[in-house]
Amino acid sequence: MTTLTVRPGNALERRRALAGLLGVSPALLAIGLFLVVPILIVGAYSLMQANPYGGVNHVFSSDAYVSLLFERQLDDSLAFADSYLVIALRSLGIATATTVITLLVGFPVAVWLAMQPARRRGLLIFLITVPFWANLLIRTYAWILLLRGTGAINNGLMGLGLIHQPLPLLYNDGAVLLGLVYTYAPFVVLPIYSTLEKMDMRLLEAAQDLYAGRLRTLRKVVLPIARPGILAGAILTFVPCLGAMIAPELLGGGTKMMLGNLIFRQFADARNWPFGAALSLVLMAAVMLALTFYAMRAERLRVARGGV
Repeated sequence: MTTLTVRPGNALERRRALAGLLGVSPALLAIGLFLVVPILIVGAYSLMQANPYGGVNHVFSSDAYVSLLFERQLDDSLAFADSYLVIALRSLGIATATTVITLLVGFPVAVWLAMQPARRRGLLIFLITVPFWANLLIRTYAWILLLRGTGAINNGLMGLGLIHQPLPLLYNDGAVLLGLVYTYAPFVVLPIYSTLEKMDMRLLEAAQDLYAGRLRTLRKVVLPIARPGILAGAILTFVPCLGAMIAPELLGGGTKMMLGNLIFRQFADARNWPFGAALSLVLMAAVMLALTFYAMRAERLRVARGGV
């Protein structure tokens, strides 16, 4: 006859695991209610028929996904249509250009901030965050007042005699790009600054003692330390730029459409909720794939460096 013995260690581990699960249960509940459930609803809407008056008919249909790349002809046949693909590529291009420009502008600013005396950094960070106190819509309208034909920039250039007629600064890709760079530049500066402010300044002195020039010190010392902030700033800029709506709508005049505008108009104007839901899911899936690729690559680099 054998007797079963319960090890005290196993029971203690189970109690700790249960306590840990109960501890994170509020977070899991919040994620489920406010993230998973809405995504499931959007996914369900994308597989239904569109109601001409808005909303959906509860009938299964995959037409929303077919419409991404094809359009139905009068004889009910499908023909390839690249209109939405062009919008997606434009969104990708503008988001990439915005990320590159904000990094080129934001990195020197972040380095300069990190090199300032500690007593001045707080004031400088405060000045960088001041624009966030105003609504994004108001800030974008301010750019319209600056860029339009009778705006401050054209009037100033004409007053100086540099031009004789207003420049087309508004309602083009350049205006959209300018608005996005202005909006997301702080999202690049702050993460890079947060990594550089903890840098040991003695490293810069050591580099100078070893006869390293400014560019070599920047490349060999500052950039490796700032790399996590650069990657974080790039992600915080690129991801929301893909779904940006206000800047393309106002500064692009509605003619330079991006994915965010297209999704909004499917719900508000075209009343094609399934297609708008399908576009939202495709955009989210593309972003998730990009982030997953980045995370996997970062993990491989960490393992290759010995787990550091």
